[in-house]
Amino acid sequence: MLDSLQPLLWAGLIFTVPLTLLSFVLGLSLGLVTAIARLFGPKPVADIARFYVWVIRGTPLLVQLFVIFYGLPSVGILLSAFPAALIGFTLNVGAYTSEIIRAAISSVPRGQWEAGYSIGMSWSQAMRRTILPQATRVAVPPLSNTFISLVKDTSLAAAITVPELFQTAQRIVATTYEPLILYIEAALLYLALSSVLSLLQTRLEKRFARYGGFLEART
Repeated sequence: MLDSLQPLLWAGLIFTVPLTLLSFVLGLSLGLVTAIARLFGPKPVADIARFYVWVIRGTPLLVQLFVIFYGLPSVGILLSAFPAALIGFTLNVGAYTSEIIRAAISSVPRGQWEAGYSIGMSWSQAMRRTILPQATRVAVPPLSNTFISLVKDTSLAAAITVPELFQTAQRIVATTYEPLILYIEAALLYLALSSVLSLLQTRLEKRFARYGGFLEART
């Protein structure tokens, strides 16, 4: 286990962590745009956003990765493993976070919009200064859960040859013939990373809870 720990940690730092962070940041941005398009966009744009969410949420993530990495070359689109995984995870995260963000924005009372308009704010100003800060407080717990799930989902990238933590464990198993030890070790590393993120999530939720109390006291 000690001999395999270093390559597993290295694979996690070089591939798993960057893939998780990049996918979540890009997916969150895509989710915000998609949510706003569904709530406030013209009907054709809203329909496109709704179709995208429907397709991604209705198909397995592994199948999406296979379509991008193994399917697109048949139409002349060649992608290396890491960019293909990044695109797949970004599209998947974007669909799920869009629903979270859409629900969070919808939960903000209509009076908050009217209050913003009454003091001369434009739609974008009201969204940026009034609506999104309140929606963020609602969205933090489910978005944090999505992020933690994404850490574990990155193991699926091994299926399209990304040398992340889990595939590194598979390669070591192929030479040592110790699957039980190696897979348990990989599982423990995922568990440790998820536990750290869970602690950060708890602290973040407490901070936003205090912020929410402050807002309620002001109103």
